Amino acid sequence: MGSLHERFSASGGSFHRVAQSLFFLMSLLCLFTGISSAIALMLGIILAVTLGNPCLEMAQKAISVLLRLSVIGLGFGMSVQQAIDASQNGFLLTVTSIVFTLVLGALTATRMGLTRHAGQLISSGTAICGGSAIAAVAPVIKASPRDISVALGVVFILNSVALIVFPPVGHWLSMTQEQFGLWSAIAIHDTSSVVGASASYGPEALAIATTVKLGRALWIIPLSLLMAVISGGNVRKISIPWFIGLFILAMLANSFIPGVEMFSDDIVEWSKRGLVLTLFLIGSTMTRDLLRSVGFMPMAYGIFLWVAIALSSLGLIMY
Repeated sequence: MGSLHERFSASGGSFHRVAQSLFFLMSLLCLFTGISSAIALMLGIILAVTLGNPCLEMAQKAISVLLRLSVIGLGFGMSVQQAIDASQNGFLLTVTSIVFTLVLGALTATRMGLTRHAGQLISSGTAICGGSAIAAVAPVIKASPRDISVALGVVFILNSVALIVFPPVGHWLSMTQEQFGLWSAIAIHDTSSVVGASASYGPEALAIATTVKLGRALWIIPLSLLMAVISGGNVRKISIPWFIGLFILAMLANSFIPGVEMFSDDIVEWSKRGLVLTLFLIGSTMTRDLLRSVGFMPMAYGIFLWVAIALSSLGLIMY
């Protein structure tokens, strides 16, 4: 017997209509029913693996826009003092973890059989902010489409695992919200899963994780400059994460402009729903083709770096 995907594919247009209907139905469920981030992600993965994603290109474009809008909206639920406190607590840990991950990655990539560019992309994604870091560094070092695809596949898969695994581990270790917020901001790859995991843990964890993670994302700029110097790349292709500036403006408005509090709760609520939809869309990109494209050694390398940064940062935070 063939796979579910193959049996549906035999019916041609009807398969596409079924898959498309399920895609939009699940999208609406994620946006309006209040399901958790982890469940939304799993729904996306199940759809992608069983039926495929009939709207893959649209989903990939929507992920970037929705994530940025959701993060900006979350700024209306935070105060400047919260951001200052979180930044002070997380700055040294951020710098230490970035340097540690990049150095460890550089020392082990070729030993594990990776190309130089694939190693640079995976270590950059692990050190800073997942897919955003990979997208920023790739044109600077002139990475090949194959290396970019592999790096994104590794980071997206591990990012999805982290969203599901981290909250239970945090509860098992009796971590405070502050501890969990710091840990998730340091050890989870993409901003989407950092916010999703910390939001399920509590409001303080969410505030700390979002602020520290966005501060971490700013390190894309010096990292890209460094990679350009090392690889002889094009400095003009360095991208700046502009949405972080809008997040700061939203936070300032929430802290200092009278009357903003009248609608800030609604903005934050819809931003969280937008994030849940974003995670469903991310899950829906985990197609069979993506999973096959990764390969064993790049995945092993990504797991090695991820476990190293997760355990070392956990030790620093807890002890």
